[in-house]
Amino acid sequence: MVKKRVPEWLNNSLWSSIPPSSYPSQSPDEDHFLRRYGADTSSSSASKPPITSSPAAESSAQPSVPVATRPEPPKEEVRDPLSTNSDNGRISGSSSAEDISRQALLVQELSRKVINMGELRRLASQGIPDGAGIRSTVWKLLLGYLPLDRRLWSSELAKKRSQYKHFKEELLMNPSEITRRLEKSTSSENEEAKYETSGLLLRSDITHGEHPLSLGNSSIWNQFFQDSEIREQIDRDVKRTYPEMYFFSGDSQFAKSNQEALRNILIVFAKLNPGIRYVQGMNEILAPLFYVFRNDPNEENAALAEADTFFCFVELLSGFRDHFCQQLDNSVVGIRFTITKLSMLLKKHDEELWRHLEITTKVNPQFYAFRWITLLLTQEFNFSDSLIIWDTLLSDPDGPQETLLRICCAMLILVRRRLLAGDFTSILKLLQHYPSTNINHLLYVANKLRTTAP
Repeated sequence: MVKKRVPEWLNNSLWSSIPPSSYPSQSPDEDHFLRRYGADTSSSSASKPPITSSPAAESSAQPSVPVATRPEPPKEEVRDPLSTNSDNGRISGSSSAEDISRQALLVQELSRKVINMGELRRLASQGIPDGAGIRSTVWKLLLGYLPLDRRLWSSELAKKRSQYKHFKEELLMNPSEITRRLEKSTSSENEEAKYETSGLLLRSDITHGEHPLSLGNSSIWNQFFQDSEIREQIDRDVKRTYPEMYFFSGDSQFAKSNQEALRNILIVFAKLNPGIRYVQGMNEILAPLFYVFRNDPNEENAALAEADTFFCFVELLSGFRDHFCQQLDNSVVGIRFTITKLSMLLKKHDEELWRHLEITTKVNPQFYAFRWITLLLTQEFNFSDSLIIWDTLLSDPDGPQETLLRICCAMLILVRRRLLAGDFTSILKLLQHYPSTNINHLLYVANKLRTTAP
């Protein structure tokens, strides 16, 4: 059998050159591809920091909902410091002219009466500058939560938020509260009135399904006790969510309220989706959404971030929900098949590396790719870099999965020299603790894998 030749661009000497500061959309000339690839990920991290919008950019266009003029900062600081050099939770750093220009274009696009989704996706796929609530608004549009017609935003938001409030009232209520409400609604002015102050029902009025010791399938108490195990798992995972970030952890009232919001969303989702319920790791996918929406500069949107996050979480997970269903693991929509697709993608673009990993050293891609794929790379990079990656994932019109696989493949290619020189142990250690890398360059390589022939 003739061994497949490694593409020239993989062995090009320019791999040791400095990577571009940001990746372009697509170069029509493939020669630029050979000239513009950069270094192995052993280089220092140069992730792109979010920027504070300039006054000119903020005043150029101000959509009424949810992009708005930045209000006075609330007494309780919302934004979480992602680094020691942060200002109001934003990573310090100079804003490139490209970032400022793209932010202005995004704000201009968001100010239109009807959003051009194609243009919005194109701009967002290159990374969304963190200014004027742009990322919050853009993500809601990319996930289909906001309609393209801005005139419908207010009514749609009100409807969805009211629906989520109803979900919470129906699904999060303790059975004892349900019993008290039932008692109040059915009590009369006869002898049963004396029980109103104690919140108790007469024995004759407590149905079998409402009794705490009932084991019936329709018993609200039986269902409550069955759900307690999932509630406890959710509570444990929520408390472990990004423990290094004050936004999610700590003893402050603010952190506790954010944890409570994550807990509510996951419990409501589990009860509305009995086929999946809750799977460990969903909290890691939920966290970036809630963080972005809770940091919306529009005070009303920030206050109601829990409801907005719930619906966007449902939409995001709809493209990956089969990965969380153990019964589908071996099906064509399960996680193992998706990992196999990643393996084939690597073989297509770099057969030498694929052969070394899976045949020579026998590193099963499940050992590292399972977490990469199921958690959407939230655990492989720092939080701010994860947001930039998600900008690209959510911008793909065909859904985030194919883009996710290309990014995973690019992650392998960027450290190919270290992988080719390693054995089973060193390779596994490297891929399970992925090194710091230039996120813009990673996304640039992933983008080139879309069209580059092997």
